Amino acid sequence: MRWQAVGCRIIAFLVLVGLGPQTSHFFSIVPLAVAQNNNNNGGSNNNGGSNNDGGNTAGLAGVAVDAQGVVRQQVFPDPGGRLRLERTAAARATLSPDLLAPSNLRKVSLNRLERAILARDGVPTEEMRSLAGLQRVRYVFCYPDSKDIVIAGPAEGWVADPSGRMVGINSGRPIVQLQDLIVALRAFPPSGEATPLIGCSIDPTQEGLQAMQGFLRSVGSYATPAQTQYIVSGLQNSLGLQTVSVNGVSPSTRFAQILVEADYRMKLIGIGLERPPVRMVSFVERADPAQVSRNALFRWFFTPDYQCIRVTEDGLGAELVGDGVKLVGEDEMVTGEGDRRIASRGNRASQVFVSTFTKKYPELADRSPVYAELRNLVDLAVAAAYIQHEDFYAKTGWSMEFFGDEKSFAVEVYNAPKQVASTVAAVWKGNRLMTPIGGGVHIDAMQALDSQNLLKDDGGDVARLHGETSTQLANDQWWWD
Repeated sequence: MRWQAVGCRIIAFLVLVGLGPQTSHFFSIVPLAVAQNNNNNGGSNNNGGSNNDGGNTAGLAGVAVDAQGVVRQQVFPDPGGRLRLERTAAARATLSPDLLAPSNLRKVSLNRLERAILARDGVPTEEMRSLAGLQRVRYVFCYPDSKDIVIAGPAEGWVADPSGRMVGINSGRPIVQLQDLIVALRAFPPSGEATPLIGCSIDPTQEGLQAMQGFLRSVGSYATPAQTQYIVSGLQNSLGLQTVSVNGVSPSTRFAQILVEADYRMKLIGIGLERPPVRMVSFVERADPAQVSRNALFRWFFTPDYQCIRVTEDGLGAELVGDGVKLVGEDEMVTGEGDRRIASRGNRASQVFVSTFTKKYPELADRSPVYAELRNLVDLAVAAAYIQHEDFYAKTGWSMEFFGDEKSFAVEVYNAPKQVASTVAAVWKGNRLMTPIGGGVHIDAMQALDSQNLLKDDGGDVARLHGETSTQLANDQWWWD
Protein backbone atom coordinates (compact mmCIF):
# COMPACT_ATOMS: atom_id res chain seq x y z
CA MET A 1 0.00 0.00 0.00
CA ARG A 2 1.47 3.37 -1.08
CA TRP A 3 0.69 6.15 1.34
CA GLN A 4 0.57 9.85 0.71
CA ALA A 5 -0.59 12.54 3.06
CA VAL A 6 -0.17 16.25 3.29
CA GLY A 7 1.07 17.91 0.15
CA CYS A 8 1.29 21.61 -0.36
CA ARG A 9 3.31 23.50 -2.99
CA ILE A 10 3.80 27.01 -4.34
CA ILE A 11 6.06 27.69 -7.31
CA ALA A 12 8.96 30.11 -7.47
CA PHE A 13 9.52 31.56 -10.94
CA LEU A 14 12.52 33.52 -12.13
CA VAL A 15 12.67 35.60 -15.31
CA LEU A 16 15.89 37.29 -16.42
CA VAL A 17 15.97 40.34 -18.67
CA GLY A 18 19.24 42.11 -19.52
CA LEU A 19 19.46 45.76 -18.47
CA GLY A 20 21.90 48.50 -19.26
CA PRO A 21 25.55 47.73 -18.49
CA GLN A 22 25.86 50.34 -15.73
CA THR A 23 22.63 49.87 -13.80
CA SER A 24 20.16 47.12 -13.00
CA HIS A 25 17.11 46.25 -10.94
CA PHE A 26 16.07 43.16 -8.99
CA PHE A 27 12.31 42.67 -8.95
CA SER A 28 10.53 40.23 -6.68
CA ILE A 29 6.99 39.21 -7.62
CA VAL A 30 5.17 37.37 -4.88
CA PRO A 31 1.62 36.27 -4.10
CA LEU A 32 0.09 37.12 -0.77
CA ALA A 33 -0.62 34.13 1.43
CA VAL A 34 -3.30 32.87 3.73
CA ALA A 35 -3.89 32.61 7.44
CA GLN A 36 -7.28 32.23 9.01
CA ASN A 37 -10.21 34.33 10.13
CA ASN A 38 -11.43 34.38 13.71
CA ASN A 39 -14.07 31.83 14.63
CA ASN A 40 -15.61 30.44 17.77
CA ASN A 41 -14.43 26.89 17.33
CA GLY A 42 -11.06 27.30 18.91
CA GLY A 43 -7.80 29.20 18.86
CA SER A 44 -8.00 31.03 15.53
CA ASN A 45 -5.91 33.89 14.23
CA ASN A 46 -4.90 35.90 11.22
CA ASN A 47 -1.28 36.01 12.18
CA GLY A 48 1.72 35.72 9.97
CA GLY A 49 4.27 36.55 12.61
CA SER A 50 5.19 38.09 15.94
CA ASN A 51 7.20 41.01 17.20
CA ASN A 52 10.30 38.96 16.47
CA ASP A 53 8.73 37.26 13.49
CA GLY A 54 10.37 38.74 10.47
CA GLY A 55 11.89 41.61 12.38
CA ASN A 56 10.31 44.27 10.19
CA THR A 57 6.79 44.86 11.49
CA ALA A 58 5.45 47.40 13.95
CA GLY A 59 2.99 44.80 15.20
CA LEU A 60 2.04 41.27 14.25
CA ALA A 61 2.04 40.79 10.48
CA GLY A 62 -0.58 38.57 8.93
CA VAL A 63 -3.31 38.19 6.37
CA ALA A 64 -7.08 37.84 6.22
CA VAL A 65 -9.39 36.18 3.70
CA ASP A 66 -12.53 38.12 2.79
CA ALA A 67 -15.92 36.65 1.96
CA GLN A 68 -15.04 36.53 -1.74
CA GLY A 69 -11.94 34.46 -1.01
CA VAL A 70 -9.46 37.24 -1.76
CA VAL A 71 -6.42 37.33 0.50
CA ARG A 72 -5.44 40.66 2.03
CA GLN A 73 -2.42 41.67 4.07
CA GLN A 74 -3.06 42.66 7.67
CA VAL A 75 -1.08 43.95 10.66
CA PHE A 76 -2.01 43.57 14.33
CA PRO A 77 -0.32 46.42 16.22
CA ASP A 78 0.56 46.03 19.87
CA PRO A 79 2.56 49.10 20.95
CA GLY A 80 4.88 48.22 23.77
CA GLY A 81 3.37 44.74 24.02
CA ARG A 82 0.57 46.14 26.18
CA LEU A 83 -2.19 43.91 24.80
CA ARG A 84 -0.06 40.78 25.20
CA LEU A 85 0.71 41.70 28.81
CA GLU A 86 -2.97 42.29 29.58
CA ARG A 87 -4.02 38.98 28.03
CA THR A 88 -1.24 37.13 29.82
CA ALA A 89 -2.34 38.53 33.18
CA ALA A 90 -5.93 37.51 32.44
CA ALA A 91 -4.85 34.00 31.44
CA ARG A 92 -2.84 33.55 34.61
CA ALA A 93 -5.88 34.59 36.63
CA THR A 94 -8.32 32.24 34.90
CA LEU A 95 -6.33 29.06 34.11
CA SER A 96 -6.07 26.46 36.85
CA PRO A 97 -2.64 26.00 38.45
CA ASP A 98 -2.25 22.50 36.99
CA LEU A 99 -2.79 23.86 33.48
CA LEU A 100 -0.48 26.84 34.05
CA ALA A 101 2.39 24.66 35.24
CA PRO A 102 4.67 23.53 32.38
CA SER A 103 4.67 19.77 31.81
CA ASN A 104 7.32 17.73 30.06
CA LEU A 105 4.77 15.12 29.07
CA ARG A 106 1.05 15.81 29.05
CA LYS A 107 -1.25 12.99 27.89
CA VAL A 108 -4.56 13.43 26.10
CA SER A 109 -6.97 10.54 25.49
CA LEU A 110 -8.78 11.18 22.22
CA ASN A 111 -11.68 8.87 23.08
CA ARG A 112 -12.21 10.44 26.49
CA LEU A 113 -11.94 13.95 25.08
CA GLU A 114 -14.71 13.21 22.58
CA ARG A 115 -16.93 11.84 25.36
CA ALA A 116 -16.18 14.87 27.56
CA ILE A 117 -17.27 17.26 24.81
CA LEU A 118 -20.40 15.22 24.15
CA ALA A 119 -21.21 15.48 27.85
CA ARG A 120 -21.24 19.26 27.36
CA ASP A 121 -23.79 18.96 24.55
CA GLY A 122 -21.00 19.10 21.98
CA VAL A 123 -19.62 22.48 23.07
CA PRO A 124 -15.90 22.32 23.97
CA THR A 125 -14.32 24.49 26.62
CA GLU A 126 -11.23 26.60 25.90
CA GLU A 127 -9.23 23.91 27.70
CA MET A 128 -10.57 21.33 25.24
CA ARG A 129 -10.02 23.50 22.17
CA SER A 130 -6.40 23.98 23.24
CA LEU A 131 -5.85 20.31 24.17
CA ALA A 132 -4.88 21.24 27.72
CA GLY A 133 -1.94 23.31 26.46
CA LEU A 134 -0.29 20.57 24.38
CA GLN A 135 2.48 22.10 22.26
CA ARG A 136 3.75 19.12 20.26
CA VAL A 137 2.66 15.56 19.63
CA ARG A 138 5.70 13.49 20.57
CA TYR A 139 4.04 10.12 21.32
CA VAL A 140 1.06 8.09 20.16
CA PHE A 141 -0.10 5.20 22.37
CA CYS A 142 -2.87 2.63 22.14
CA TYR A 143 -4.37 0.83 25.16
CA PRO A 144 -6.79 -1.87 24.01
CA ASP A 145 -7.72 -2.86 27.58
CA SER A 146 -8.90 0.61 28.63
CA LYS A 147 -9.98 1.54 25.09
CA ASP A 148 -7.77 4.64 24.94
CA ILE A 149 -5.87 6.27 22.08
CA VAL A 150 -3.43 8.70 23.66
CA ILE A 151 -1.27 11.49 22.27
CA ALA A 152 1.39 13.05 24.48
CA GLY A 153 3.93 15.83 24.48
CA PRO A 154 5.13 18.98 26.27
CA ALA A 155 2.53 21.49 27.46
CA GLU A 156 2.08 24.75 29.34
CA GLY A 157 -0.51 27.43 30.04
CA TRP A 158 -1.57 29.47 27.04
CA VAL A 159 -2.72 32.91 25.97
CA ALA A 160 -4.09 34.42 22.76
CA ASP A 161 -1.56 36.83 21.28
CA PRO A 162 -2.84 40.05 19.64
CA SER A 163 -3.41 38.21 16.35
CA GLY A 164 -5.47 35.51 18.08
CA ARG A 165 -2.88 32.74 17.88
CA MET A 166 -2.83 30.57 21.00
CA VAL A 167 0.73 30.45 22.35
CA GLY A 168 2.45 29.29 25.51
CA ILE A 169 2.56 31.88 28.28
CA ASN A 170 6.23 31.21 29.01
CA SER A 171 7.68 30.00 25.71
CA GLY A 172 5.51 31.80 23.17
CA ARG A 173 5.33 28.57 21.14
CA PRO A 174 1.95 27.76 19.57
CA ILE A 175 -0.51 25.41 21.21
CA VAL A 176 -1.81 22.42 19.22
CA GLN A 177 -5.43 23.06 18.32
CA LEU A 178 -8.25 20.53 18.57
CA GLN A 179 -9.65 21.64 15.22
CA ASP A 180 -6.34 20.82 13.48
CA LEU A 181 -6.23 17.42 15.17
CA ILE A 182 -9.75 16.68 13.94
CA VAL A 183 -8.85 17.61 10.34
CA ALA A 184 -5.89 15.20 10.50
CA LEU A 185 -8.01 12.40 11.98
CA ARG A 186 -10.67 12.85 9.31
CA ALA A 187 -8.00 12.45 6.64
CA PHE A 188 -7.25 9.00 8.10
CA PRO A 189 -10.62 7.86 9.49
CA PRO A 190 -11.73 4.62 11.19
CA SER A 191 -13.44 3.41 8.02
CA GLY A 192 -12.58 4.14 4.42
CA GLU A 193 -9.32 4.80 2.65
CA ALA A 194 -6.66 7.23 3.76
CA THR A 195 -6.80 10.54 1.95
CA PRO A 196 -4.36 9.98 -0.95
CA LEU A 197 -3.12 13.57 -1.06
CA ILE A 198 -3.68 16.65 1.04
CA GLY A 199 -2.37 19.58 -0.90
CA CYS A 200 -2.45 23.30 -1.42
CA SER A 201 -0.85 25.64 -3.91
CA ILE A 202 -0.72 29.29 -4.87
CA ASP A 203 0.03 29.53 -8.58
CA PRO A 204 0.04 32.16 -11.27
CA THR A 205 -2.26 31.06 -14.05
CA GLN A 206 -0.89 29.84 -17.37
CA GLU A 207 -2.60 32.83 -18.97
CA GLY A 208 -0.90 35.14 -16.50
CA LEU A 209 2.54 33.65 -17.14
CA GLN A 210 1.99 33.89 -20.88
CA ALA A 211 0.87 37.52 -20.57
CA MET A 212 3.92 38.28 -18.44
CA GLN A 213 6.22 36.76 -21.05
CA GLY A 214 4.53 38.90 -23.68
CA PHE A 215 5.02 42.01 -21.58
CA LEU A 216 8.70 41.21 -21.05
CA ARG A 217 9.15 40.77 -24.79
CA SER A 218 7.56 44.18 -25.30
CA VAL A 219 10.07 45.68 -22.87
CA GLY A 220 12.94 44.18 -24.85
CA SER A 221 16.40 43.12 -23.77
CA TYR A 222 17.41 46.47 -22.30
CA ALA A 223 15.79 48.87 -19.88
CA THR A 224 16.71 51.96 -17.91
CA PRO A 225 16.19 52.88 -14.26
CA ALA A 226 13.52 55.34 -15.36
CA GLN A 227 11.40 52.38 -16.47
CA THR A 228 11.37 50.74 -13.04
CA GLN A 229 7.81 51.60 -12.04
CA TYR A 230 6.52 50.93 -15.53
CA ILE A 231 8.04 47.44 -15.50
CA VAL A 232 6.85 46.69 -11.96
CA SER A 233 3.29 47.74 -12.81
CA GLY A 234 3.38 45.86 -16.11
CA LEU A 235 4.55 42.64 -14.47
CA GLN A 236 1.92 42.90 -11.76
CA ASN A 237 -0.91 43.67 -14.17
CA SER A 238 0.05 40.99 -16.68
CA LEU A 239 0.26 38.29 -14.00
CA GLY A 240 -3.06 39.34 -12.51
CA LEU A 241 -4.66 37.39 -9.67
CA GLN A 242 -3.08 34.08 -8.74
CA THR A 243 -5.10 30.99 -7.94
CA VAL A 244 -5.26 29.31 -4.54
CA SER A 245 -6.22 25.63 -4.58
CA VAL A 246 -6.57 23.14 -1.74
CA ASN A 247 -6.96 19.38 -2.18
CA GLY A 248 -7.74 16.57 0.25
CA VAL A 249 -9.01 18.76 3.08
CA SER A 250 -11.48 21.58 3.11
CA PRO A 251 -9.87 24.94 2.29
CA SER A 252 -12.21 26.38 4.91
CA THR A 253 -10.16 24.82 7.72
CA ARG A 254 -7.40 26.32 9.79
CA PHE A 255 -5.22 23.31 8.96
CA ALA A 256 -5.19 24.14 5.25
CA GLN A 257 -4.63 27.83 5.76
CA ILE A 258 -1.68 27.38 8.12
CA LEU A 259 0.02 25.27 5.43
CA VAL A 260 -0.32 28.12 2.97
CA GLU A 261 0.73 30.72 5.50
CA ALA A 262 3.95 28.85 6.28
CA ASP A 263 4.55 28.42 2.56
CA TYR A 264 4.22 32.11 1.95
CA ARG A 265 6.46 33.19 4.81
CA MET A 266 9.25 30.86 3.71
CA LYS A 267 9.05 32.28 0.21
CA LEU A 268 9.25 35.86 1.44
CA ILE A 269 12.44 35.02 3.30
CA GLY A 270 13.85 33.29 0.24
CA ILE A 271 13.38 36.23 -2.09
CA GLY A 272 14.33 38.84 0.46
CA LEU A 273 10.98 40.45 1.22
CA GLU A 274 11.00 39.40 4.87
CA ARG A 275 13.94 39.56 7.22
CA PRO A 276 14.04 36.29 9.18
CA PRO A 277 14.39 36.42 12.97
CA VAL A 278 17.54 34.25 12.79
CA ARG A 279 20.63 34.70 10.67
CA MET A 280 20.49 32.73 7.43
CA VAL A 281 21.42 32.95 3.76
CA SER A 282 18.46 33.81 1.53
CA PHE A 283 18.13 32.93 -2.11
CA VAL A 284 18.55 36.53 -3.27
CA GLU A 285 21.75 36.94 -1.28
CA ARG A 286 23.39 34.14 -3.26
CA ALA A 287 21.58 34.46 -6.60
CA ASP A 288 23.88 35.39 -9.50
CA PRO A 289 21.80 36.60 -12.46
CA ALA A 290 24.60 35.68 -14.84
CA GLN A 291 24.33 32.03 -13.78
CA VAL A 292 20.56 31.69 -14.06
CA SER A 293 18.94 30.82 -17.36
CA ARG A 294 16.21 33.03 -18.77
CA ASN A 295 12.77 31.85 -17.65
CA ALA A 296 14.13 29.61 -14.88
CA LEU A 297 11.58 28.50 -12.30
CA PHE A 298 12.40 27.48 -8.73
CA ARG A 299 10.13 25.47 -6.46
CA TRP A 300 10.89 25.09 -2.77
CA PHE A 301 9.12 22.35 -0.82
CA PHE A 302 8.70 21.67 2.85
CA THR A 303 8.75 17.92 3.46
CA PRO A 304 8.68 15.84 6.63
CA ASP A 305 11.90 14.38 7.92
CA TYR A 306 10.74 10.95 6.87
CA GLN A 307 12.82 8.98 9.37
CA CYS A 308 10.82 10.52 12.19
CA ILE A 309 8.96 7.61 13.85
CA ARG A 310 10.33 5.17 16.42
CA VAL A 311 7.90 2.29 17.04
CA THR A 312 7.56 -0.45 19.63
CA GLU A 313 7.71 -4.09 18.60
CA ASP A 314 3.97 -4.58 19.17
CA GLY A 315 3.09 -1.34 17.36
CA LEU A 316 1.11 0.02 20.32
CA GLY A 317 3.51 2.91 20.87
CA ALA A 318 5.26 5.37 18.59
CA GLU A 319 7.55 8.33 19.16
CA LEU A 320 7.87 11.22 16.72
CA VAL A 321 11.52 12.23 16.78
CA GLY A 322 13.55 15.06 15.27
CA ASP A 323 12.47 18.46 14.08
CA GLY A 324 9.99 17.03 11.61
CA VAL A 325 10.45 19.43 8.68
CA LYS A 326 13.06 20.12 6.03
CA LEU A 327 13.16 22.21 2.87
CA VAL A 328 14.06 20.85 -0.55
CA GLY A 329 14.14 22.44 -4.00
CA GLU A 330 13.41 21.72 -7.61
CA ASP A 331 14.21 23.80 -10.70
CA GLU A 332 12.00 24.17 -13.76
CA MET A 333 11.71 26.28 -16.90
CA VAL A 334 8.74 28.26 -18.21
CA THR A 335 7.94 28.51 -21.93
CA GLY A 336 6.55 31.53 -23.70
CA GLU A 337 3.13 29.88 -23.55
CA GLY A 338 3.28 29.68 -19.75
CA ASP A 339 3.96 25.93 -19.58
CA ARG A 340 6.46 24.54 -17.04
CA ARG A 341 9.07 21.79 -17.50
CA ILE A 342 11.95 20.33 -15.45
CA ALA A 343 15.24 22.19 -15.89
CA SER A 344 18.41 20.33 -16.88
CA ARG A 345 20.52 21.51 -13.96
CA GLY A 346 20.06 22.84 -10.44
CA ASN A 347 20.91 26.28 -9.12
CA ARG A 348 23.55 26.76 -6.45
CA ALA A 349 21.82 29.71 -4.76
CA SER A 350 18.60 27.72 -4.46
CA GLN A 351 20.47 24.73 -3.05
CA VAL A 352 22.21 26.86 -0.43
CA PHE A 353 18.93 28.48 0.57
CA VAL A 354 17.06 25.23 1.15
CA SER A 355 19.94 23.65 3.07
CA THR A 356 20.33 26.74 5.24
CA PHE A 357 16.61 26.95 5.89
CA THR A 358 16.53 23.30 6.95
CA LYS A 359 19.49 23.77 9.28
CA LYS A 360 17.91 26.84 10.85
CA TYR A 361 14.38 25.43 11.03
CA PRO A 362 14.44 24.65 14.79
CA GLU A 363 15.54 28.21 15.53
CA LEU A 364 12.93 29.61 13.16
CA ALA A 365 10.20 27.56 14.82
CA ASP A 366 11.24 28.99 18.20
CA ARG A 367 11.06 32.57 16.91
CA SER A 368 8.36 32.43 14.21
CA PRO A 369 5.18 30.71 15.42
CA VAL A 370 4.01 29.82 11.92
CA TYR A 371 6.90 27.35 11.45
CA ALA A 372 6.18 25.72 14.80
CA GLU A 373 2.57 25.38 13.67
CA LEU A 374 3.63 23.82 10.37
CA ARG A 375 5.71 21.32 12.33
CA ASN A 376 2.68 20.59 14.52
CA LEU A 377 0.56 19.90 11.44
CA VAL A 378 3.17 17.46 10.15
CA ASP A 379 3.17 15.75 13.54
CA LEU A 380 -0.63 15.54 13.54
CA ALA A 381 -0.77 14.12 10.02
CA VAL A 382 1.84 11.48 10.79
CA ALA A 383 0.17 10.60 14.11
CA ALA A 384 -3.25 10.27 12.47
CA ALA A 385 -1.81 8.13 9.70
CA TYR A 386 -0.15 5.88 12.26
CA ILE A 387 -3.40 5.51 14.21
CA GLN A 388 -5.20 4.37 11.08
CA HIS A 389 -2.37 2.14 9.84
CA GLU A 390 -2.10 0.28 13.15
CA ASP A 391 -5.91 0.10 13.33
CA PHE A 392 -6.08 1.70 16.76
CA TYR A 393 -9.72 2.49 16.00
CA ALA A 394 -10.68 -1.20 15.93
CA LYS A 395 -8.39 -2.06 18.85
CA THR A 396 -10.17 0.47 21.06
CA GLY A 397 -13.63 0.29 19.51
CA TRP A 398 -13.56 4.02 18.71
CA SER A 399 -15.70 4.98 15.73
CA MET A 400 -15.04 8.74 16.06
CA GLU A 401 -18.67 9.45 15.11
CA PHE A 402 -18.74 12.91 16.72
CA PHE A 403 -15.30 14.21 15.71
CA GLY A 404 -15.70 12.67 12.28
CA ASP A 405 -18.97 14.45 11.44
CA GLU A 406 -18.77 18.07 10.26
CA LYS A 407 -22.43 18.64 11.13
CA SER A 408 -21.78 17.56 14.71
CA PHE A 409 -18.41 19.27 15.17
CA ALA A 410 -17.72 22.02 12.65
CA VAL A 411 -14.15 22.90 11.73
CA GLU A 412 -14.85 24.21 8.21
CA VAL A 413 -15.64 27.69 9.46
CA TYR A 414 -13.13 29.93 7.65
CA ASN A 415 -13.43 31.89 4.42
CA ALA A 416 -11.86 29.69 1.77
CA PRO A 417 -8.99 31.44 -0.04
CA LYS A 418 -9.44 31.49 -3.80
CA GLN A 419 -7.24 34.25 -5.24
CA VAL A 420 -4.33 36.44 -4.30
CA ALA A 421 -2.89 39.49 -6.02
CA SER A 422 0.71 39.47 -7.23
CA THR A 423 2.82 42.04 -5.41
CA VAL A 424 6.10 43.44 -6.69
CA ALA A 425 9.13 44.84 -4.88
CA ALA A 426 12.32 46.13 -6.51
CA VAL A 427 15.94 46.44 -5.36
CA TRP A 428 19.23 46.82 -7.24
CA LYS A 429 21.21 43.68 -8.06
CA GLY A 430 23.63 42.72 -10.82
CA ASN A 431 22.88 43.70 -14.41
CA ARG A 432 19.69 41.79 -15.06
CA LEU A 433 16.04 41.99 -14.12
CA MET A 434 15.04 39.02 -11.96
CA THR A 435 11.40 38.23 -11.12
CA PRO A 436 10.97 35.27 -8.76
CA ILE A 437 7.38 34.28 -8.10
CA GLY A 438 6.21 32.15 -5.22
CA GLY A 439 7.86 29.76 -2.79
CA GLY A 440 7.08 26.13 -2.13
CA VAL A 441 5.86 23.38 0.16
CA HIS A 442 5.31 19.65 -0.32
CA ILE A 443 4.61 17.49 2.70
CA ASP A 444 4.14 13.76 2.21
CA ALA A 445 3.58 12.69 5.81
CA MET A 446 2.64 9.10 5.00
CA GLN A 447 6.04 8.41 3.50
CA ALA A 448 7.35 8.53 7.07
CA LEU A 449 5.50 5.25 7.65
CA ASP A 450 7.19 3.36 4.84
CA SER A 451 9.01 0.39 6.34
CA GLN A 452 12.46 1.67 5.38
CA ASN A 453 11.85 4.89 7.29
CA LEU A 454 10.58 3.41 10.56
CA LEU A 455 13.05 3.46 13.45
CA LYS A 456 13.30 0.58 15.91
CA ASP A 457 12.80 1.08 19.62
CA ASP A 458 16.16 -0.57 20.31
CA GLY A 459 16.54 0.87 23.80
CA GLY A 460 12.97 0.09 24.72
CA ASP A 461 12.31 3.68 25.83
CA VAL A 462 9.04 4.02 23.92
CA ALA A 463 7.75 0.67 25.18
CA ARG A 464 8.74 1.57 28.73
CA LEU A 465 6.93 4.91 28.59
CA HIS A 466 3.90 3.20 27.09
CA GLY A 467 3.85 0.76 30.01
CA GLU A 468 4.35 3.47 32.63
CA THR A 469 1.45 5.60 31.34
CA SER A 470 -1.49 4.79 33.54
CA THR A 471 -5.01 5.09 32.13
CA GLN A 472 -6.71 4.65 35.52
CA LEU A 473 -8.61 7.93 35.38
CA ALA A 474 -11.78 9.48 36.69
CA ASN A 475 -14.79 9.07 34.45
CA ASP A 476 -14.71 12.69 33.23
CA GLN A 477 -10.92 12.99 33.02
CA TRP A 478 -9.37 13.24 29.53
CA TRP A 479 -5.87 14.67 30.17
CA TRP A 480 -3.19 14.08 32.78
CA ASP A 481 0.54 14.53 33.42
